[in-house]
Amino acid sequence: MSVPRILTATSVGVVGLLALAGCSTAAEAEPEETEAAAASVTIEDNTGEHEIATPPASVVALDNRTFQTLSDWGVELSAGAVALMPDSVSYLDDDSIVDIGLHSEPNLEAIVAVEPDLIISGQRFTQHNEAIADLVPDATIIDLEPRDGEPFDTELKRQTTVLGEIFGKQDEAQTLVDDFDAAVERAKAAYDDSATVMAVNTSGGEIGYLAPTVGRSLGPIYDILGLTPALEVDDASDDHQGDDISVEAIAASNPDWLLVLDRDAVFAAETPDYVQASEILVNSEALAGVTAVADEQIVYMPTDTYLNEGIQTYTTFLNDFADALEAAQK
Repeated sequence: MSVPRILTATSVGVVGLLALAGCSTAAEAEPEETEAAAASVTIEDNTGEHEIATPPASVVALDNRTFQTLSDWGVELSAGAVALMPDSVSYLDDDSIVDIGLHSEPNLEAIVAVEPDLIISGQRFTQHNEAIADLVPDATIIDLEPRDGEPFDTELKRQTTVLGEIFGKQDEAQTLVDDFDAAVERAKAAYDDSATVMAVNTSGGEIGYLAPTVGRSLGPIYDILGLTPALEVDDASDDHQGDDISVEAIAASNPDWLLVLDRDAVFAAETPDYVQASEILVNSEALAGVTAVADEQIVYMPTDTYLNEGIQTYTTFLNDFADALEAAQK
């Protein structure tokens, strides 16, 4: 009578073991399914939807708005527009990155050699997207350049958020967006719209006028903060050199604040005749009586702005502007 009991117990044990084994197999299979589900991400850029394998194995970065973000996140590049990178971006020290060169004469064939599966285009390189697609038809090309007609601040945040989705850096992307929003709110809170503002850039010792909304780099700041222009010029351009303006015109408009992009600052070390924007503006006799100059209400964009126009650059500038506005209230 005891034998059947032993057999029954053994059978139960075997069944139990099999059941456990089945559970173990199912448990082991679950991560594989999860991993498979997370093996790609679908994003939308300026051209439509793209499904991107994650993490991308070979990445090419051409948009200078993205260099600092990708570098700070530790994204490895196979190739990039290294010639367009300021020394504030760590990729300059990585000799393994193939340099595609400047947008004016890029070595697009060099992209083929790194067999990219993701190419981050935009900014100066947008003009080459079609040629790149012909060379590497199997690669996904994304372009997140701020779109005409869309709020610039929203576009900067969109770019950051999409990159976060691609590289699994959603939390880091949200931090960048939050920091940017906080800087905007600080500057808005400190600005009195009775104060007039003019944005200019300097290059080669000359001053260029940066129009509200359309002016390169600083134009969108008018819309983001609701700034009151000291001067509005008909048919102003969005050219990176700005529009010609005389110091007499600046003096006549008498801005309370000057916002300045020094285009040459990032190249100062290799330009022997470089003249700082501050010297051009502050040492001008014609501008001596301008409120912004007399009251030292001049705010400069970060030194590397001309090559680094991403969300971090604008966050830094907006905080600098907020600092100056707050100090002027004391």
